[in-house]
Amino acid sequence: MNKIYYLASCDTCRKIIKSLPKDNDLVFHDIKQNPITEAELEEMYKLAGSYEALFSKKAQLYKSMDLKNKSLTEADYKKYILEHYTFISRPVFIIDEKIYIGNTQPVTLQVQKALEK
Repeated sequence: MNKIYYLASCDTCRKIIKSLPKDNDLVFHDIKQNPITEAELEEMYKLAGSYEALFSKKAQLYKSMDLKNKSLTEADYKKYILEHYTFISRPVFIIDEKIYIGNTQPVTLQVQKALEK
């Protein structure tokens, strides 16, 4: 099952979703309305190789909690992602057992190519 974890209120996520091929078979998961479960995070972790790869250092809470000045472990990244949706880099796509994380142009282009197959 192909899936996108996104934030419906995020303009960047909405823009990326609009750019996707219309006949995609994605299951949409709004992480604010339906928080990520530990099992879903574990699936992402297996594909990404680390929790840090899934963690957003651009999050407002990252700055306000002064996490940038702390030495975070993989367990810390996991804990923060499960505690608050803002800590996950978004959107996260899982397409054909491959993960695409974030909103950079190269990632968006990779997602579009993967969905065109």
